[in-house]
Amino acid sequence: MGTSMEQPSTLICNYSDSILYTLELDDSNLKTVELPLNLDWALFVAYNRGKIPESATKIISNTLSLINEVDIIKGYIANDRMYVVLDRFFDGEITDKALVESLSALKLGIQYVAITQKACNAIKIIDEKKFSTKERESLIIKSEENRQSGISLANEICKKFRREGRYFDEIISD
Repeated sequence: MGTSMEQPSTLICNYSDSILYTLELDDSNLKTVELPLNLDWALFVAYNRGKIPESATKIISNTLSLINEVDIIKGYIANDRMYVVLDRFFDGEITDKALVESLSALKLGIQYVAITQKACNAIKIIDEKKFSTKERESLIIKSEENRQSGISLANEICKKFRREGRYFDEIISD
């Protein structure tokens, strides 16, 4: 769940049978933790994408303890623009400094992840939209423009910080 309609719209636009849901979340009785946009957040994403070996999970132990027994995780969206930068970090092409600076510049939206049944029960669908072919085509163009713009911006930032910080393999081997 996110705070912007554009992000999920441009994510699902390639699928002709996709539906965009507008949701309402009553979080008044839910325990929520907010993860700031920093290296710990990126490592948590890496962990959830299977990029951190079991032997190195100690590097995210603080984050894992933060999310223990919460219903909702609130954090920045891991979208297609960000995946390019994250993959470059995981593949050892850029440092943590370049990663965090790039992610900050991309101005990703906020997402809410329901991780318990209690949280799922607090979600109500209030609207659903199926895109027309013309709307989907427009969203596909917008998605590609966003992706290219984000990649270009991240490339400039990565050049600027190419010798500052540590690489992913250095971080997980500590």
